[in-house]
Amino acid sequence: MQLPAMADTDTHLKKFEKELAAGTVSLVLLAVLAAAGEPLYGYQIAKRLERDAGGVLVGKQSALYPVLRNLSAAELLDSYVEPSEAGPPRRYYRITPLGRKVLREWTGAWNSTRRYVDSILKD
Repeated sequence: MQLPAMADTDTHLKKFEKELAAGTVSLVLLAVLAAAGEPLYGYQIAKRLERDAGGVLVGKQSALYPVLRNLSAAELLDSYVEPSEAGPPRRYYRITPLGRKVLREWTGAWNSTRRYVDSILKD
């Protein structure tokens, strides 16, 4: 029995959204931390993404942590742990000077890519 065409398009859309998100989450996380002006912990970052973008790019909050760790390992973010009055200790993240420079470069690349894709899709 063959699945309806709608199921096929849903599958393709979900795959495309996942691939698109994988390529943009790092950019968005750097931008959020650059705009924050103060260190934020993961839940605060997730809430800002949810507020500003409806959570479209991130999906599950737990998906943020591996990206934050990768950005820290690449020296684009600094992090430190502070005890929490209610619950486990919290890891705070802040953008580094290198992270700000990379953010500017990635923003330029994003804008160029967006303009190119928009020019192709304009019809």
